[in-house]
Amino acid sequence: MPTIIRFEDIEAWQTARELTRMVYEITKHGEFARDHGLSDQMQRASVSIMSNIAEGFESRTQPLFIDYLGRAKASAGELRAQTYISMDIGYLNQIEFSQVYELCDKCSRQIARFMQYLLQQPKAIHDEGIDYNV
Repeated sequence: MPTIIRFEDIEAWQTARELTRMVYEITKHGEFARDHGLSDQMQRASVSIMSNIAEGFESRTQPLFIDYLGRAKASAGELRAQTYISMDIGYLNQIEFSQVYELCDKCSRQIARFMQYLLQQPKAIHDEGIDYNV
């Protein structure tokens, strides 16, 4: 497993970045663009996933990092729920729904696996830099 030097190296963060781009692209068209409440909330949830992973990594303490990863995972759940709403009211077709949902689910699973690793490796973070080896 590769050593993580920066938060940008974390696979879940990379997936969250792709997901955020997708959410912004989908929410800027048609009726979705006029529904400022839902589109804004979905954008915020996707950004929250990325931001919490980055903020937790930069906290430099393992317990805080795990807490922030939990927040990121919760935001992924929020976004999945909003994706259902978007499909149910006709903003997303089945293909768009599946694309967002699957990427969101992938990110959530990556975060969960990373959290599990950190919980099993209580000294995964070193004082002289970070060496996660995941």
